[in-house]
Amino acid sequence: MATKKPQNMSFEDAISELSDIVNQMEQNQLSLDASLKQFERGIQLAQASQSKLTDAEQKVSILLEKNGDEQLQPFENESSESS
Repeated sequence: MATKKPQNMSFEDAISELSDIVNQMEQNQLSLDASLKQFERGIQLAQASQSKLTDAEQKVSILLEKNGDEQLQPFENESSESS
C-alpha cells in the first residue's frame, strides 16, 4: 500500500499516523533502518501539520479582521480557569 504524501493528508490523519510512529518507536518495535525511515516520515508529517495549523490561524485572523475584531484572544480552557 502506497503511503500518502503528508501534504495531501488531513490534519487529523497526519497526527494519527505521527502518533502511531511515536508509539512504535517508543516500544522499540522497529529495526534501526525502519526507525530512521519512520523518523523521516514523522518529520514530514509534523511539518505538514504545522503548515496546516498556520494556514488555519491565518484564515481565522482574516475572518476576525473582516468582523472588526483584529486581535486573537488567548485560548483559556476550562481546566486552567478553575485553578
